[in-house]
Amino acid sequence: MLVRLYDGLVAITGSPVAALNRALAVAEMEGAPAGLAALDAVRADPRMLEYQPYWAARAELLARRGAWSDARHAYEVALGLERDPSMRQYLDRRRAALPG
Repeated sequence: MLVRLYDGLVAITGSPVAALNRALAVAEMEGAPAGLAALDAVRADPRMLEYQPYWAARAELLARRGAWSDARHAYEVALGLERDPSMRQYLDRRRAALPG
């Protein structure tokens, strides 16, 4: 149901934020691989490459799959895009908690 609502929101607005949130809803409903596939679909939007929440979400889903190196890289990109010190600390803690 939530994914369908995001489908409508994306169709109406074309918002990359709505598309990102849709991908996260897919991940919660169908698992990390499906969420990553949905993220890959929105990656074509050039705004995503400069959007920290995209990279943080990607890192989280990669970590759920056990792709530690790729997750670490995504966290590093997210850190590079983030300016808020508290958010940077959070992202850094998440990255540091990855195995390996």
